[in-house]
Amino acid sequence: MKILLTTLNSKYIHTTLSLRYLYQYCKDDFSMEIKEYTINHHTDYVLGEIYKDHYDLVCFSCYIWNVNHILEIVRNLKKIRPDMTIVLGGPEVSFDGRSLMEKENKIDYIIYGEGEETFKELLSFIVDRKGKKEGIKGIIYREDNKVYQNEERPLIKDLSKIPSPYRDGILEDENKIIYYETSRGCPHNCKYCLSSTVIGVRFFPIERVKRDLKLFLERKVKQVKFVDRTFNVKKSHSFEIMKYICENDNGYTNFHFEITADLLDDETINFLATVREGLFQFEIGVQTTYDQTMKSIDRHVDFHILSRVVKKISSFKNIHLHLDLIAGLPFESFERFKQSFDDVYALEPEKLQLGFLKLLKGSPIRKEEYLHEYIYREEAPYEVLQNKYITYEEILKLKMIEEMVETFFNSHVFHHSVQYIINKFYNRSSQFYEELAAFWQEKGYHHISHAKNGLYEILISFYKENQFADEEIFTEILKFDYLMQGKGNLPYFFKKAQIQGFHERIHDFLHKEENVMKYLPKYKGVPAKQIIKKVHFDNFEYNIVKIIENPLTQDIKKEKITILFDYELDHKVFEKAKYKKISI
Repeated sequence: MKILLTTLNSKYIHTTLSLRYLYQYCKDDFSMEIKEYTINHHTDYVLGEIYKDHYDLVCFSCYIWNVNHILEIVRNLKKIRPDMTIVLGGPEVSFDGRSLMEKENKIDYIIYGEGEETFKELLSFIVDRKGKKEGIKGIIYREDNKVYQNEERPLIKDLSKIPSPYRDGILEDENKIIYYETSRGCPHNCKYCLSSTVIGVRFFPIERVKRDLKLFLERKVKQVKFVDRTFNVKKSHSFEIMKYICENDNGYTNFHFEITADLLDDETINFLATVREGLFQFEIGVQTTYDQTMKSIDRHVDFHILSRVVKKISSFKNIHLHLDLIAGLPFESFERFKQSFDDVYALEPEKLQLGFLKLLKGSPIRKEEYLHEYIYREEAPYEVLQNKYITYEEILKLKMIEEMVETFFNSHVFHHSVQYIINKFYNRSSQFYEELAAFWQEKGYHHISHAKNGLYEILISFYKENQFADEEIFTEILKFDYLMQGKGNLPYFFKKAQIQGFHERIHDFLHKEENVMKYLPKYKGVPAKQIIKKVHFDNFEYNIVKIIENPLTQDIKKEKITILFDYELDHKVFEKAKYKKISI
């Protein structure tokens, strides 16, 4: 029997961990293939590819981002191959599988819950006709046009029984994100999360984890993304893993973890101060800073401790910090959400992820939807439209604010210019983004895509429209942000401060060894004509360096300066260039 394990990922660089677990757990007894597509593939293409390979059994892994595409493919597969057996699994079919099968009559089986043991038993029944399907725990099946659901399968207590998804040493593409887990379960019981439906945390053996990490490091994969719901729930486990990674660092691979910041102790924090820039990336779910909201979703995070830890780690300038907020939670109005935004923005993370509540199937908050008068999309991903605390109009405002945050904050393209506006003209960061979002929508900018230079012009237009003071200084700061992104000709809207014989002065500067040793020591012995390809010199009408390094500087007077931008960095994690004020 020819068996396919497949899914539709949200992006090409993503891979599906669940398929690899199933494959490794069953491959010694059954012949299978893994093929992955994306939601950007047309369903006709996926349908044709599966059909042409003449599979007898096709198993789909279903999530909120792909379930509708998969169901469309399943319906049509059965039309052209009615003899094909279709199996669905994954979180999106684990909580209402019976009603789904009653509605979608082309599905033969659904595996719900943890899948490895269930999948192996089901294959034994389908392929080898061993056992009875009535006795397979964790499946939903169809017989005589009726749908039956067997009892739930207990979780696998000893995770060492599950082979590593990478035990063959096969990594299809080192440039794709490698998803990996060292534990299953979560210590928290947040009502909006499916992890709250599973009690307790189980850990994979540490030696096995190290073997896998060794493979990733040796193969120099670009990024390993740990999907542990709270990676640092058990210090002895997480600390040993992080130390192993540091001791075997290849100077290239990045490791992404979801952590709870208020669980980090001083020993761990002191250790983190020593790691290579860009080695680790932390995602920290704040979600809200409103105590009443946290209590209502059964979330227990001490924001004061979290803030102290985040500020400490941020001061090291070696670990990217991603902080998450969720709009649409109980009791949090539009104005109160803006306060959560201000609280988190003040921590100056590298990325502020503004997400919107999804009432996932099986989540406790979905069972309380009437309590908070939730209105949400009936189709996946079941995103909130409004509730008794926040209107749909306000949700739309937050959607536009999210776009502004992605464009003007998370991109790190406008870092100093945006901070200048907020520091000088706003008491709250949320108010700036709300007004920028309103301006963006009023001008119709949300209807079209924008090139990089166009975004700079839009920010200048916003500044002018508000008649903010010191426009010339702001434009100089914006020019600095532009030049920090890389070499290139300045757009027409930036003023070019002319210095007589400037190009000749640049070459004279680079020909002097003492200048190279002082400002660009890594270029020692390199000809000036080669150095000039890697750096950029530009003039400014104000001492921008002083303003950048002291954002609250007042009474800024004209002072023509030259800044040297160096674009050849070992790690472009926090900045794409280094800059220095020079005399030329």
